[in-house]
Amino acid sequence: MAKKGLTFQNLNLDGLVKSQVAIFFVCNRLILIHANSIFCEFCAFLRLHQSWKLVKEKSAMKICTTCVLPETFPGIEFDKSGVCNYCRKSFVRKTTAAELKVKYRNKFLALIAEIRERDCYSERPYDVIVAYSGGKDSSFTLKVLTLEFQLKVLAMTFNNAFLAPRAMENIKNVCRSLDIDHLMVSPNQGMLTRTFRNSIYADCYPPKALQRASAICNVCMDLIKSLVLKTAIEMAIPLISYGWSPGQIPIQSSVLRLNPAMLKQAQGAMKRCMQKIMGNDSVPFVLRERHFDLFSGDTYNICPLAFLDYDEQKILNEIRVLGWVPPEDTDANSSNCLLNALAIKAHQERFGFHPYAFEIAGLVREGHMTREAGLKRLSTPSDSKTLHSVAEKLGVLAV
Repeated sequence: MAKKGLTFQNLNLDGLVKSQVAIFFVCNRLILIHANSIFCEFCAFLRLHQSWKLVKEKSAMKICTTCVLPETFPGIEFDKSGVCNYCRKSFVRKTTAAELKVKYRNKFLALIAEIRERDCYSERPYDVIVAYSGGKDSSFTLKVLTLEFQLKVLAMTFNNAFLAPRAMENIKNVCRSLDIDHLMVSPNQGMLTRTFRNSIYADCYPPKALQRASAICNVCMDLIKSLVLKTAIEMAIPLISYGWSPGQIPIQSSVLRLNPAMLKQAQGAMKRCMQKIMGNDSVPFVLRERHFDLFSGDTYNICPLAFLDYDEQKILNEIRVLGWVPPEDTDANSSNCLLNALAIKAHQERFGFHPYAFEIAGLVREGHMTREAGLKRLSTPSDSKTLHSVAEKLGVLAV
């Protein structure tokens, strides 16, 4: 059975394993290895060689002295003090951050009041649909919208075939504790694994998207957002909410009214990318013409964590009361998805920087995380057992 290998930075590795013969291209040289025992020894050598090279590269890499962005991050520049241009730009805006939080929280409260005054309010089953991954941030978002803002909530989970078993239990526990309705969509597993595998090598996402997330995560988020949007339009739910942290989304986008032109542009870009990655498998995920006909123009994207006080320890304490327990088999940057570790690895080795660097740099700048904690999170290695299990499931070779 053929397995396509990941391409490692500074160590190009493409493998084809058939019977007991392995063919590798290492540093542009073709190597044939016979017998499984020798193959395993060779893989061990590659792991050791790669780890040594990565340690050497990281130790010499220049990192912003204020945030966590490395010199390999696109468009980065350092001043004489080692401060990056992203930080310098944020210093200018920092004085208005607190004011913006108050402004957008009030905007959200006014929007809730407007929704409740509409004639159809009593007949509408839900005020908001929440993209619920089972992670800490989306779990806290569910809690806040349900208990603090007293909204009628529908939680919607996209089962990407790689949710941690503990995350699945957390989803059940949190929804039961909050007494809210929950909808889980579980697409064909074979189709999803093909999609994620193809996304590693596809060149359809713009550089800006890949600065904020890996190609695998971009695909997953696109599928989730489109399904949630379709459901909101079909059920006339006025609010769509995501559990994105303040480092993932600018506060100015935390209460955003959608319009037909915006939807068509976003769907067009997604359709072109998904067609390249998924082919005709993408059809069920994209909006049809009838969805644009049904769209009222009174739908908003809401990201409450951008305008609320964001404290990870407080979030963990509050969701534990709901029966949420941290998974032990996910990487340091995810509290729900097993695929994330491989997505990070593939992104780092293709582009030379961590896909969570941008988010964590934002959290550090805004004071939600210390720089030391951010650097530690970005450098914490993923569990090798989980990584290789996911790679095997995807049909790629992770050495």
